[in-house]
Order: sequence, then structure tokens, then C-alpha cells
Amino acid sequence: MFAKQRTIARPISLPGIGLHTGNPCTLVFKPASPDFGIRFVRTDLPGAPSVMADIDHVVDIARGTTLQQGEARVHTVEHVLAALAGLQIDNIIVELDNNEPPVGDGSAKPFVEKILEAGIENQEVDKMYLEIDSPMSYSEPDRGVDLVVTPSDDLRITFLIDYKNPALGTQYTTLQDLEKEFVEEFAPARTFCFLSEVEELKSHGLIKGGSLDNAVVIYDSNGGQVEVDRIRRALNVKGEAFVGKTGIINDVALRFYNEPVRHKTLDLLGDLALIGAPFKGHVLAARSGHKANVALARRMRELYKKKKMARRYPSSNKNAFYDIQGILKIMPHRYPFLLIDRVLDLEPDKYVIAIKNVTINEPFFQGHFPGHPIMPGVLILEAMAQAGGVLLLNAVEKPETKVVYFMSIDNAKFRRPVLPGDQVRFELKMQAFRRNTCKMTGEAFVEDALVANADFMAMVMDR
Repeated sequence: MFAKQRTIARPISLPGIGLHTGNPCTLVFKPASPDFGIRFVRTDLPGAPSVMADIDHVVDIARGTTLQQGEARVHTVEHVLAALAGLQIDNIIVELDNNEPPVGDGSAKPFVEKILEAGIENQEVDKMYLEIDSPMSYSEPDRGVDLVVTPSDDLRITFLIDYKNPALGTQYTTLQDLEKEFVEEFAPARTFCFLSEVEELKSHGLIKGGSLDNAVVIYDSNGGQVEVDRIRRALNVKGEAFVGKTGIINDVALRFYNEPVRHKTLDLLGDLALIGAPFKGHVLAARSGHKANVALARRMRELYKKKKMARRYPSSNKNAFYDIQGILKIMPHRYPFLLIDRVLDLEPDKYVIAIKNVTINEPFFQGHFPGHPIMPGVLILEAMAQAGGVLLLNAVEKPETKVVYFMSIDNAKFRRPVLPGDQVRFELKMQAFRRNTCKMTGEAFVEDALVANADFMAMVMDR
């Protein structure tokens, strides 16, 4: 896998019609600067609004992946994204003069060919890979869907489908090496659907651009030729349409003996591009579709954001998300008022876990109380609030330039005293974050005993 970020060498265009909308559209790939990412631009709308290709902007996964940001909405992006992910393109502008990319032949091949024709350039900035350290998974037991990602030195995908249809049956494939296999072995795999699905899709206003030229249609009913005649009318097929001996309408020749599962792999690769970063891991998929793919991508995106934050201020302690040096870079507090020593875990926009080691050397013990040292409750709340400040500052750009002002503390309760020698663990959850204002709930524990809890409201300001 490549170490440097990549873009294309020059602009290049591809005209066609959208699969579901049937709208004519010209797609233009354009080079982009390092760290730009993948962004779709609607040039047909006022102001040419754009949408970033990441999981945060997925709004529909019914029969494809749809992205939207403001007025910019783009349907069925997975084949474009699969082409970009397969060619390991990090930064690119994808301009569209309508709301759905051209379907082409139903595969990623037309996009791949155009990108290769334009040329690929390495950029002078390193890629940041999401490296899977431990297995993660997503499943839908009622549908028999399973997705597992395990550690690997490279991106690998193993996919299994098992339809109760003679033309498909059980199919299996493995993508081992993007550079060697993607262009010839996976990009040409076309989308497929069952005959029984066609009229249903049509009745929902979909596949307006669908035809036997851009999809493999598999026979799965008992209606015989009469059923196919209905489908011909549904798809506006001018020529012949017949039930093939292979179980495929018109006996359309497959490009690979297991083309359907290869296309499923292509869809998965495109959906996982929504992580917003390349990854190193082995994905094992069984019977997965867009819904499950996007759910897994969402979990991987959260892990990526978490790892990206941790890399800002690397910890010398493998058991710490941030050690004290990282905390000092984020927080403005200093002795004697910095009251957290380590951040154990942090999930962006969700929660933080931090600790405070309480020793007899704390300056407040001199007066609170001589001969009976107890950590002041107000300082327990302050330490809890500082842990919340770390969580909040990691939700904004350039946290080292910001400061957190706490606006209110509600429902504060103290359950038991905190004494010298205790290690206090603070666990805070973000409840809402709008316009730089945040609501959090926090709890403080010594071992497994709850010692205090409170609700906080805070605001992020410039230092």
C-alpha cells in the first residue's frame, strides 16, 4: 500500500445517465490538494455546493449510498468511491451537473479507466492509515449478516454470499492485494438484481436508468417467458428478452464465474471509503449489503477519529489515551490547579475517562482538614469538569487555542469522602453539543464506588 497521499494528474470527464434517477449527468474528476479528501460538487446548483464523502453525510442506503450536506445531495456514490478506494486516491474533486453519477455498465470499470487515463500523482504528504489493532464486528442475526474486521498489514476483503437460487448459489471471493487485483479482477464486476425485484424497484420510482446493459438480471420466479415480457416492458427493452439457460435473463455472459460476489466486494470497498481514511485490516463479510456496510464504516470512522486525536499528543504510556504531557498541551491549567493526571479513554463527541491520583502532598490537605484530610467536594467537581474540558476541546479544531468556560453545575451529589491514597476515576458523557455549547453528565469513582456525580453546561471560547 502506498505511503504518500495520491490525487489525479489532470481533470477528466465521463458522461452518462444515473441508475435510479435516469438523469443525464456528466462527471468530472479534478485534482485536489493534500488532506482535501473526496468531495462531490453539484455544479448544477446555485453556488456549486459540495458534500464530503464520509459517513457523517450518509442520508439514505435503501438501494445504494446517498450523501447530502446542505443543498448538495448525490445518489448512488458507491461505485465512484470503490474506484477511488481501489486506486488508492485520497484527494479528489468529483463534479456533477446532476444528482447521480453515470451508471456506465453497472461496475466501477468506467471510472477506473478514466482515472487511469488522467494519471495518478503521489503527493508530498503521508497517508494516515486506520490500523485495526483488535477485532471489531457488526452483525444482523435475523438476516444472517456478519461483518468482522481483524488486524492485517494490508487491506484485505473476504466475502461470502449464499442465495437460494441455482444461478447464484454459494459464492466466495477474496481480495488480497489492491495494486495487483483491483483493476482487472474486481472493478469490472457489474451490479446484479433478481427478476422479482425489478418491478418493485420501478414502482418505487427507482432504476429509471436501469437496463440489461448495466445490470445482470437473474431469473427467480415461476412465471416463465410471460414474466420476462413484463420485465421487458418495465425496463423499456426494445429487443429480445428471454429466460436464459444459465438462469440469467438473455443468457448474458458473466465476466467472472463469481461476478456477483465480486460486485458485493466492490460495493463494500466503496462503502468503507466513507471512513474518510484508508485502512489496514482484513474484512470478513457474509451476506452483507449497504446497510451493514455503512454501519461497520460508522464504527470504523469513530475508531479513526479516536486514533487521530490520540496521535495529536502521543502518550508515552501504552495504557493512556493522553499522558500528563498531552494534557498539558490541551489544557490551560497549571499547578496547583491541574487536577487530572491521565486520560484513559476518549471517544470523540461521546465520552471521556480520566483519573486523578490523590496524595497527601496535595496543597489543599494542609487546611482541609488538619489531622483529617479530605479532598474538598468543590475540587472533585473541578477535576470532573477538567476531564469534561478535555472531551469538549477534542470536539473542536485547534484545541490548544481554545478554553472551556463552565456555565452551570446542576444536581451535584457527594456520596463518600475522597482520601489521600485514593485514585479517582472520572467518567463523563456528552449529552448535547451545539454552537460551541455543551451539556455533559459526570460521575466520579474510587475503585467501583461512586463518590460524586453532577451535570455540567460549558462553552468553548478562544483563549
